[in-house]
Amino acid sequence: MFKNQFIYSSLSIISLVTAFIAGASTALSFAPYEIWAAFPLALTFALWQSQSLNAKQSLYYWLSFGFGCFAVGISWVHVSIDTFGGMPIVVSMALMAILAVYLAIYPAVCGYLLNKLSKTRKHALSPYLTYLGLFPALWVLTEWLRGWVLTGFPWIWAGYSQTLGPLSELASFIGALGLSFIVALVAGALMLLTQKRILPVLIIIPILVLSAWAAPQLNPISASGKTVKVALVQGNIPQSMKWEPDALWPTMLKYMDLTRAQFDDTSSVDIVIWPEAAIPAPEAMVEDFLANANQVANINNTAIITGIISHQQQDFYNSLIVLGNHNQKQQPSADYQGNGTNEFKKHHLLPIGEFVPLGDLLRPIAPFFNLPMSSFQRGDYTQKNLTAVGYHIAPAICYEIVFPEQVRASVTNQTDMLLTVSNDAWFGASNGPLQHMEIAQMRAIEMGKPLLRGTNNGVTAVVDPHGRITDALPQFETGVLVTNVALYKGETWFRKIGQLPLLILCGLMLLMGMANYLRK
Repeated sequence: MFKNQFIYSSLSIISLVTAFIAGASTALSFAPYEIWAAFPLALTFALWQSQSLNAKQSLYYWLSFGFGCFAVGISWVHVSIDTFGGMPIVVSMALMAILAVYLAIYPAVCGYLLNKLSKTRKHALSPYLTYLGLFPALWVLTEWLRGWVLTGFPWIWAGYSQTLGPLSELASFIGALGLSFIVALVAGALMLLTQKRILPVLIIIPILVLSAWAAPQLNPISASGKTVKVALVQGNIPQSMKWEPDALWPTMLKYMDLTRAQFDDTSSVDIVIWPEAAIPAPEAMVEDFLANANQVANINNTAIITGIISHQQQDFYNSLIVLGNHNQKQQPSADYQGNGTNEFKKHHLLPIGEFVPLGDLLRPIAPFFNLPMSSFQRGDYTQKNLTAVGYHIAPAICYEIVFPEQVRASVTNQTDMLLTVSNDAWFGASNGPLQHMEIAQMRAIEMGKPLLRGTNNGVTAVVDPHGRITDALPQFETGVLVTNVALYKGETWFRKIGQLPLLILCGLMLLMGMANYLRK
């Protein structure tokens, strides 16, 4: 009782509320707002306000900060729970709150360890080591853990706040998690500035400006001079109809009709992209349609890549298959085989949406745990690139694009393009699909490859290797995006080295803090 009174006498309700507001303000750094400075400024404020707290108080403070960050930043999750989950509003809000509290644990651990390891009685770390070393390391390690524990949820990493900011090109060297380190480093330098320690800002800011200028010059990728003509079909199928049996054939015919309109005798497209689960049925149910689509693509010297439900024995997979010409633009006609070759099976499944942990227990509770197609099996972590008219394409289905190391594992020296397909209709007109697009843009920078993004209702777009959207369709409209995609050669440094060097560096900084704590 007395301990709790002590905690709250020093850590006022006002401090917790302002921590929540500071955390909520980080949402302004991400799509659709893209105010890239909001995240480092919010971290600076939180560091400044929590500097006089003890370790236990810091835990509560940063928990409130994290709760604000996720309760607002990923509030779009509630759209799918409320609209398609079949639960009362009170229950859906409670589930959203539980998710936000869980995710807030990670910044809370960061704040607790920062205080615990830097404020020992006899050997307190210097402010420089605390804010320029230990804090960025702890922030990155807790973000990395959040992207790994319980299958991972690496959404709104601090680094994604820089996708359209001046530091974005650095991701080709250090990745999104490396940008998170820089965001925390800048926040630490600004924190020292509030203590009238001006030197870190005078050193770090010019170095970052110079690095941002030099990164595009030093990036080893360059245009190959080759282009490929693609058509991305956005069917705009209402989510309420998506899995209705009566809507199956109208849906497939809609995609086929939109595709046929792109074929002519003079300038046929090379590759057609249909989105995730564009064919919302197992292959065995639609073999006649697949055979016809395969023949249409072959006659027009084209390949069609489509999302579909594939199956082997009793297992079902969220997959991508290639219809038409696989190895070159013109090749002899071949019947559709459906034998699993030139196919990609989704590995990183979405909890609840594609598999249900403890399903026997949870499925009877509410419709939310029994969504259509929530019993998929996993594909292999590393799979071969898809080949379409001779081009090599590294795919990621929906949620997989948020995992940089998994995408990196799919990219080879032969890869020409990245491809991600999705169905974000679950999230309506919220910020979720826009943030999803932003994350995909970061993958293009990291890998130094053009990225194609095909969706049911947006955002359908083409991204260049610098993360810029070169062409896009409006959301919530039926349409076809036809464009020539420039191909690139070379390999980014992040593609070569990945996240491991950064994680080792952060681990060493954490060990430094632990050694200081254990000194007698």
